[in-house]
Amino acid sequence: MRFANPLRVTSGPLLAVIVAVGLVAVPVDGWSQSRGPASVADLADGLLSAVVNISTTQNVAPRGPGRVPMPQLPEGSPFEEFFGEFFRDQESRPRPPGQGASLGSGFVVDADEGIVVTNNHVITGAAEIIVNFSDGSKVDAELVGIDTKTDIAVLKIDTTGRSLRAVSFGDSEAMRIGDWVMAIGNPFGFGGSVTVGIVSARNRQIGSGPYDDYIQTDAAINRGNSGGPLFNMDGEVIGINTAIISPSGGSIGIGFAIPSNLARNVVDQLREFGETRRGWLGVRIQPVTGEIAESLGLEEARGVLLSGIEKGGPAEGVLEAGDIIIGFDGVEVVDQRELRRIVAEAPVGSEVQVEVLRKGERKTVTVKLGRLEEDEEVASAEDEEGVDEPPVAEAKVLGMSIVELDDEARATFELPEDVSGVLISEVEEGSVADQQGIRPGDVIVEIALTSVSTPKEVLDQIEDLKAQGRKNALLMLANKTGELRFATLRMD
Repeated sequence: MRFANPLRVTSGPLLAVIVAVGLVAVPVDGWSQSRGPASVADLADGLLSAVVNISTTQNVAPRGPGRVPMPQLPEGSPFEEFFGEFFRDQESRPRPPGQGASLGSGFVVDADEGIVVTNNHVITGAAEIIVNFSDGSKVDAELVGIDTKTDIAVLKIDTTGRSLRAVSFGDSEAMRIGDWVMAIGNPFGFGGSVTVGIVSARNRQIGSGPYDDYIQTDAAINRGNSGGPLFNMDGEVIGINTAIISPSGGSIGIGFAIPSNLARNVVDQLREFGETRRGWLGVRIQPVTGEIAESLGLEEARGVLLSGIEKGGPAEGVLEAGDIIIGFDGVEVVDQRELRRIVAEAPVGSEVQVEVLRKGERKTVTVKLGRLEEDEEVASAEDEEGVDEPPVAEAKVLGMSIVELDDEARATFELPEDVSGVLISEVEEGSVADQQGIRPGDVIVEIALTSVSTPKEVLDQIEDLKAQGRKNALLMLANKTGELRFATLRMD
């Protein structure tokens, strides 16, 4: 039975009257459908003073490297048309010459220290940052630190003579699709606006950075809500409102918030160090596709395949190219995005247990994490061009394990000095390389008539050929006598 209104009279042998305090519920197939809380007035009343408006004055000309980038979306994606609220519109919005103004939201997380959290894109390029309170007062804020990869900024204000209300982070992982949430912020400059909705989805990717893991909500979020809190019904912050999809700049019920479990770690590091210090594994990774899973005899495509180990990185000598990471420090690894996130969140210098599948056997190894520098990533075989990456000490590609051809390798395989290229140290039985008669000790001199001298160059050439739609890779090989030959390997 569905009720369009709180009270409905129906004809027939059965007349049901349902009365609830706070909720109107209808049992359907053993489940109780809830129309939500009758009121969030008490909850909102206790939280409004902890939510602030952020205003800035900006030098318009310099945009600065810290500006949150427009998501790189697939051509023809429905998201492509609608991502304007926090990205393209910011570039095209007319402003008076000289100084510009920005309005956003934020919230107090430490009343004693005067710590305020907001979005990085709210304060990027600001010459002055002002925190405005619900009672009409305002105070200048200083920037503690920013993280461009997650779009989070931490501010500090003087608390002298001021009594602040702070809110705390909750557990975003505990939120379920359909749970009620409440957003408070400064939409279109209307401070202290409260909206209510549900968690529409979790783990959303919108292409804004390497750690995309957004909560999607239908609680109304509009321009000016950026940096404001998304609360659960216990009054805990479970997200930071960041972006919306909208053809007009107004809410259509698709908003995105940074999960609190990701934000809390970033905020703590910015407060302690003024910067983020993320864990670094030092590997190149690629997804485990259905074809790869089948070729390795796996029941399902899961985990992350290591296509290379970076020279001098934490994983060198511990992990191997061809390993499939299925667990990291007790957390199951499903895909690349999850591995990037949990590695980055792990403390620098910590020793973590990494569970891998190696040649069909399950193994657990210990890796001491390094620190991820700004120009490094958890390494993907699909990384964008123009990013300087550390050298790859070894890699696995097309059924071959490849390494640098150094003096030790020359001695091991008795290779003369006039042979140059990338050494094939192992060949997987039954692989395309094995079928073409390639053996350990052979040296890859060229790929597609392009010379290669490092494992990374081999990986890059293979990726380039795939990007061109090629199905085969032409390799020039040298053996220990210096004799050259060509071999064609299928790449699919």
